[in-house]
Amino acid sequence: MGATRTLETGTDYLLASVTDRVATLTLNRPEARNALHPAIFDGLGRVLAELREDDSVGALVVTGAGGAFCAGGDVKAQSARAEALAASGRPPMSEEARIDDLRRRQHSISAALYEFPKVTIASLPGAAAGAGLSIALACDLRIAARSAVLTTAFAKVGFSGDFGGSWFLTQLVGAAKARELYLTSDRIDTATAERLGILNRVVDDEDLPAETATWAQQFAQGPTVAYRYMKENLDRALRADLRTCLDGEATAMVRTGATDDHREAAKAFVEKRPPNFVGR
Repeated sequence: MGATRTLETGTDYLLASVTDRVATLTLNRPEARNALHPAIFDGLGRVLAELREDDSVGALVVTGAGGAFCAGGDVKAQSARAEALAASGRPPMSEEARIDDLRRRQHSISAALYEFPKVTIASLPGAAAGAGLSIALACDLRIAARSAVLTTAFAKVGFSGDFGGSWFLTQLVGAAKARELYLTSDRIDTATAERLGILNRVVDDEDLPAETATWAQQFAQGPTVAYRYMKENLDRALRADLRTCLDGEATAMVRTGATDDHREAAKAFVEKRPPNFVGR
């Protein structure tokens, strides 16, 4: 294993590092099951923007500390802030300002993860709920410890849902099941989540760190240019007609065929050896 480079996030609530071309972002509020905090929003937005342009990073992992992935919004803290504001006599933010603030956060995190040009993996050591589940769904792939549980959670606290979960879940499981999972906010175990296609892999709890690292390394050391075009093709398939998708695939195929990675892979195939991809 190579040296680890620590990244500045601006808060202890979010840890970030890069090892062997894999960037790992760790939500770090274990005492609150990694519930989201304004500092986490700001840190995620900033670090995702930096990593997007970092050629030394080939894959990204998002995970949580202390046995949970993310409990979603910190409802207790939100309530306390609202009470403190009411007691202070200061006017609250306008509805329009609050909407704009949430839009900005959603775009800088959920949209940034979904549009990230490298493979992203959500590694769930435990519960993923509400906006925490939404953030996991924004990643390309999800791997979870067997004991983890998932829930949209929003109906339980009288919220409608944010951070793109309704869109991501509908794409993954279809409209009818997504409606059920949102409207009931039932908890589902990892076996059910894997059967529905929400999770890609479920592993024994103690194996999660190693399995996540192995999977992330596969993508970090792989043909990252081809992965980026694959992601664009698969995204286009959700919203475009066949002929548009065929045109996009043609463009991507020709461009990837001109990469050093393709030439190296073709040479390795002839020589019957593993390819050494360089990401260009």
